[in-house]
Amino acid sequence: MNAGTAPSPLLHYLIPAGIVLLVLFFRLRSVGKARRLRVERLWILPTFYALLLGFVFWNAPPHGLVWIWCLVALAVGSGLGWMRGKLMQVAVDPDTHELSQTVSPAALLFFVALILIRGVSRNMAEGVAGHGQAGLMAVTDILMAFALGFIVFQRVEIALRARRLLAAARAARR
Repeated sequence: MNAGTAPSPLLHYLIPAGIVLLVLFFRLRSVGKARRLRVERLWILPTFYALLLGFVFWNAPPHGLVWIWCLVALAVGSGLGWMRGKLMQVAVDPDTHELSQTVSPAALLFFVALILIRGVSRNMAEGVAGHGQAGLMAVTDILMAFALGFIVFQRVEIALRARRLLAAARAARR
């Protein structure tokens, strides 16, 4: 390949598709397997991500209508995160009261659908990003707001359900 030639447009699709397939391979291995759920640790990732987003927005705040799009993305991410949290199976061992979570096939399919939606929105965002660095930063801000809502509300839904199940198991034992 000459230094002046651009890479094949096919590579723009093959590389992300390969990465998605690799991630799905590892995720499929954990579908149906119960993992210990530590409710007391569910706050760590959302807090870290919220601090990171706060720092990013403090250093380079969105301008104009981008704030509204960030709020819309936060709301959409929150709703989708809550839905994905509902698809996660949470169980309580009746004897030890140990919580576990299992990734359901529906949750994995939901994850795949989000990846596909992200790919479509990325292609749509290229038109916005074509407006230079400001367009690219706007798209990044919007996606980061979406991710914050998604992460926070997935964890909140799982935590609330886990606490309800644990309280019910403890009440049944008495």
